[in-house]
Amino acid sequence: MLLLRSLRLCLVAWNGRPPAGPLLLQPPQPWNTFHVGPSLSDSASSKELLMKLRRKTGYSFVNCKKALEACGGDLKEVCVVEKAESWLHKQAQNEGWSKAVKLQGRKTKEGLIGLLQEGNTTVLVEVNCETDFVSRNSKFQQLVQQVAVGTLLHCQNLKDQLSTYSKGFLNSTELSELPAGPDREGSLKDQLALAIGNLGENMTLKRAAWVKVPSGFYVGSYVHGAMHSPSFHNLVLGKYGALVVCETSERKANLEDLGRRLGQHVVGMAPLSVGSLDDEPGGEMETKMLSQPYLLDPSITLGQYVQPQGVSVVDFVRFECGESEEAAEPE
Repeated sequence: MLLLRSLRLCLVAWNGRPPAGPLLLQPPQPWNTFHVGPSLSDSASSKELLMKLRRKTGYSFVNCKKALEACGGDLKEVCVVEKAESWLHKQAQNEGWSKAVKLQGRKTKEGLIGLLQEGNTTVLVEVNCETDFVSRNSKFQQLVQQVAVGTLLHCQNLKDQLSTYSKGFLNSTELSELPAGPDREGSLKDQLALAIGNLGENMTLKRAAWVKVPSGFYVGSYVHGAMHSPSFHNLVLGKYGALVVCETSERKANLEDLGRRLGQHVVGMAPLSVGSLDDEPGGEMETKMLSQPYLLDPSITLGQYVQPQGVSVVDFVRFECGESEEAAEPE
């Protein structure tokens, strides 16, 4: 009674008059929340699990809580976090595939070229998106990294005895079916779905090229507008990329710099074939690489620049973001 009288006096002070009729105390109404399983308690251990799942996956607190509730069981068990993480990935992947279907057909002319080199294997990949803004997003760049690593592992798993260099190309369909990697479930197309779900743009795994070389060969590489990130290890990102296969009788100290200069020439002059040192020098419209004016010194041909270096250019690959796939394969 004293409590009711005090509340009525407060309302008189606010409104200037007592409320009509008896004052009824209503219990607090719960928030409209969606539960997919047993309710997650507010115990310290439950909050710790929630924080751990949030840090590990990067998903929102709301989604992490739903995942823990959906998995149920003893929330103190570490395995619940693993189950919840798997649940989150499946939900995100389903959402991603749904968005991919809706966005299918939208043009993807932007994106990035990724170059990854490990041991005697070097790969170039292209992943496309709709806008340059998304291409600068770290999650999109992580997708490019996954595609590059998947291509590298595919190439390294090929059982071949190299007496000379080998080169291969993967189209969009072949690239999509590659495994996502040792620490990822599913295929690269599943990772593509996750990225589409996260970033909300149409994306495509455009293509990949790889080169493996034995002793006596060297692969020079160059990426224009290169972006490096410590989190991506050896991956280099940009809008143009080139690989140049050279044969050399001995390992020279300046091979890395020479390979970079040759890659610059391929990116800038866009040759269609290697040609021969015996070919006549050509002009700006020349498409044979060795007969073209050298990009960094147009007074000589590329062949005249290479010949004193003690190496022979035998092949190359050039990727330009947004170009047709056929343009990457030399004649």
